[in-house]
Amino acid sequence: MNNRREFLSRAGALTAGGLAARLAPISLLGLGATANAQAAPDYKALVCVFLYGGVDGNNLVVPIDAATYAQYAAVRTVASGVNLTQAELLPIQPQASGPYGLHPQLSEIHPLFAAGKLAILANVGPLNEPTTKANYFAKRPDNLFSHSDQQNQWQSAVSSGASASGWGGRIADAMAAQNTNFPVITSIAGSALFTAGGSTTALALPAAGGLALQGFNGGAAANARLAAMQSILAADRDNAYVDAAAGITTQALALSSVVNPILSATNSSVQALFAGQTSSIAQQLLQVAKLIEARAQTGARRQVFFVSLGGFDTHSNELTTLTNLLGQLSPALRSFYDATVQLGVAGSVTTFTLSDFGRTFQPASGAGTDHAWGNHHFILGGAVQGGRMYGSYPTLARAGPDDADTSGRWIPTMAVDQYGATLARWFGVSEPALATIFPNLSRYSISNIGFLA
Repeated sequence: MNNRREFLSRAGALTAGGLAARLAPISLLGLGATANAQAAPDYKALVCVFLYGGVDGNNLVVPIDAATYAQYAAVRTVASGVNLTQAELLPIQPQASGPYGLHPQLSEIHPLFAAGKLAILANVGPLNEPTTKANYFAKRPDNLFSHSDQQNQWQSAVSSGASASGWGGRIADAMAAQNTNFPVITSIAGSALFTAGGSTTALALPAAGGLALQGFNGGAAANARLAAMQSILAADRDNAYVDAAAGITTQALALSSVVNPILSATNSSVQALFAGQTSSIAQQLLQVAKLIEARAQTGARRQVFFVSLGGFDTHSNELTTLTNLLGQLSPALRSFYDATVQLGVAGSVTTFTLSDFGRTFQPASGAGTDHAWGNHHFILGGAVQGGRMYGSYPTLARAGPDDADTSGRWIPTMAVDQYGATLARWFGVSEPALATIFPNLSRYSISNIGFLA
C-alpha cells in the first residue's frame, strides 16, 4: 500500500501542476503566512532552457581565426547551405583562447560575453564515463543520436538504462527544506523528465497568463463550491489511490491561490522589459521573472525553473530555421537577464541551456545537418565567470581525434554530470547529495568546472 501511495504521489507530480494551471484563486489554504514575508537574502534560482530538436552548436560558436575558420569553411561550404560567413559572425575573445564568433542572431546576448556575464561550455554531452575515440564503442551511452533517448539522458544525467527522475528534480529533493510551503521546481513548459523528483512535486504553470477555474472566482456560490470540493477531498482518504489524488488536488488548490495573483498582475515591474516579444520562450521567461519578483509572497529561497524552445531538428533549411529560433531566443534571454538586474538578483539567478545533442559537422542534403553528440552551451548570470570558454573546443576535422565516426559527431570532453554538478554546488547542494543526484560524478577528475563564483 505504501509503495502504491508513493507511486501515485510521484506519478502525479506533474499532474498536480497541470491541475494547478487550470485553477483560480480560492483561499490560501495554509500558504497565507508567506504573503507579507520579506524575500530571503540568500535566494538562488537555476533556470534551465531546453532547446528541443538538437541545436547546431557548430553554428552557434565558430572559430574566426584564419586557419581554423578555413577548416570550418572547407567542410561547411557556401554551396552546402549551412555556411556562416566569417564577416557575419559576432566576434568574441575568450580568455586564454583564440577568437570565436557567435551566430549573428545572438546579438542581444553577445555584449554580455565581454561584460563577463556569459560563458560558453564547449563540447559537453551525455557520457557513462570519460570517453575517447579509442574506447568509444565500449563506453558510449545507450541509443546515441535518438531524440527521445538523448533528451532523457540530458535531463536525467543517466546514460545507461532508464531513469524515473531528472537531475533538476533530484536537486529539488535535496533542497526541499529551503522552501517552507512552495515547490522548489517549476516547469513553464509542460511535463519534462528534468523536473521529476523522487520525493518532491513539481509545479507546472502555463506559458502565459494566470490561472483560472470557472465558477471559483469569489462570491457565495463560489464559496459553496469550494466547501463542497474540500468536503469531497477529505473523504475516503484511507484508500491509497483516493488519498494520493486528493492530496494532489489539495496542493493544486493551495498553490493556485498564491500563484494566480502573481501571474495575472498587470503592474509587474519586469513586464516592460519584454515589450514587443510574442514568442513562446519570451513569454515563458516572463513568467519566471514574475515568480522571482514575487519571491517574498511565495517564501521561496531556492527555485529551479524549466522552460523550452523547440524546432531545432534542422535536417534541412537550417540557416533560415536558426535565424528564426535564435532571433526569438536571444532577445528573450537578454530581457530575462535585464529583469534579474532590475530586481537586484542578477548574482542569484543562473540561466543555462541544454539540448538533445549537437549536429554533424558534415552538412546533410537539403541545407541541413544530422544528429550528432557533443555540443556547446551557454551559461548566463551575474555569478557567471564569463568572458571564457570552458572545456575543449573540438578539432574541426571529419574522422579527426574528436569525431566518433566520419561525419563530425564530436565525442564530448565534458559530461552532463560535471555541468550539472557545477550548477548544483553553486545552488547550495551538499557534496554527499551531489553523489546521489549525479551517480557517475566520481568517475570524472573534475566535478566543478569553475564557471560560477
